[in-house]
Amino acid sequence: MATAPQNQGLPLFYNDLQPLSSELHANWRLRRADAAPFLAKQHAVPLTVEEFPLVQRHMPIVFSAGDDPVPLGLMGLNEGINVFFNEDGRMKDGEQLYIPAYVRRYPYMLARLRPDSEEMSLCFDPTSDTIGEYDEGEPLFTDGKPTELVQNILKFNEDFEVAGQKTNFFMKELREMGLLMEGEVAIQPEGAPQPYIYRGFQMVDENKLNELRGDQLRKIVQNGLLPLIYAHLFSLSLIREIFGRQLQAGGIAPQPAPAA
Repeated sequence: MATAPQNQGLPLFYNDLQPLSSELHANWRLRRADAAPFLAKQHAVPLTVEEFPLVQRHMPIVFSAGDDPVPLGLMGLNEGINVFFNEDGRMKDGEQLYIPAYVRRYPYMLARLRPDSEEMSLCFDPTSDTIGEYDEGEPLFTDGKPTELVQNILKFNEDFEVAGQKTNFFMKELREMGLLMEGEVAIQPEGAPQPYIYRGFQMVDENKLNELRGDQLRKIVQNGLLPLIYAHLFSLSLIREIFGRQLQAGGIAPQPAPAA
């Protein structure tokens, strides 16, 4: 249901990565995009904890399966299904949706060019059609210097890295306190012969949360983690709404009839 992005050397959405250079890309421009085709069939998107209060109003927040889970916003319950976007990557008419920072960051990201270096450089995916040596669009460099546009992109990516560190801390605390459990959701639509069962994700165990010792609870309150945990828990009710959207759009496979 909510698998983490596959690590094939590049993060989710990225097909290639190269550093932005004032020499190599002196005449390149950025074209504004009105669609995100890379998102059309993506059912789960990574989140940072700072986004939980905004995301919880629009989509369920869960954690990926495995030993190193990450927060994910669910845009669908099945691989290849996004209930908020059309097949061409445009948001469906009438949608009021918070777009996660991970999506807005693309095609840029900060990356280390050498494994032995702590310095990070602004890189981009050259396969994106939003950036290139175009006649139209906003310039990336003027007189060999980054434009205000590039400076803003760099600042956004730096802020994203800081948010990522906070997210790593949050996940570390959840694991060390043993608060994560394997998730399971059963949804019984009217007239269905049996419930639809969704697994393959993790969630906070409310029983373990309620059983925390006083010092543990005080720690997560002081660290500002408790509101984030409740944002996650409150958002889980939206799983049924996502299911309803999929069902209405024909994105739910029919179930076999129960055996006699």
